[in-house]
Amino acid sequence: MTTPVYAIGDIHGQLGMLEDALERIERDGGPDAKVVFLGDLVDRGPDSAGVIDLLQKGVASGRNWTVLRGNHDRMYSYFLEDLPRPDPQILLGYDWFNERIGGKSTLASYGIDIPENARYFQIHPIARQVIPQAHQDFMANLPAFAQHCDLLFVHAGIRPNVPLNQQSEDDLCWIRHDFLNFSDPHPWLVVHGHTPQESPVHMGNRVNLDSGAGYGRPITAAVFEGRKCWVLEGTDRVALLP
Repeated sequence: MTTPVYAIGDIHGQLGMLEDALERIERDGGPDAKVVFLGDLVDRGPDSAGVIDLLQKGVASGRNWTVLRGNHDRMYSYFLEDLPRPDPQILLGYDWFNERIGGKSTLASYGIDIPENARYFQIHPIARQVIPQAHQDFMANLPAFAQHCDLLFVHAGIRPNVPLNQQSEDDLCWIRHDFLNFSDPHPWLVVHGHTPQESPVHMGNRVNLDSGAGYGRPITAAVFEGRKCWVLEGTDRVALLP
């Protein structure tokens, strides 16, 4: 019998939605279910700190959880380095604090207020002092992908026709068009988030579980048995077909 693997799409600081998704998974697979979180734990939503705390403590306690790095998680970690740096993949003219990105909401979840006209040199040391070191370390060490048999879990996607050991983290965290527009088979069924949809979609060679929690829509939880996929809705499994 194939061991089920569960996956949760982009979270974006929605702690209540995350707890609901985990309850759906536990009802289906029990407390020891293998769960992969597809990244973008933070930004936009109201409680990024609570999301990180739940996942960091769950992993530390030995839960069978794998938490992947998304582009928003990378921006969080880059800001908290000794010398904050912008993500090279971000659009020109943007930074982590841009309203479309949502870093201000993340810092607010730690009780850090950012006054108008504040400078990086003023906010950066406060953030490094206030944000628990356990959170900083957890976020800085998230893997960019996880492989399970014929499934490849990743935040954004992969560069088509490039071996896994040659994929760049830039692509794994940020890629869109070259991956999304590629319709040929990959060596695996690629399970990803990053590009929000109204609902999860199965494209045959990939499954997108980002259902738009960053914009207030519900978080998707899915279960895979081999390459077969179901979305967990309430107490039911609903088949997700190409």
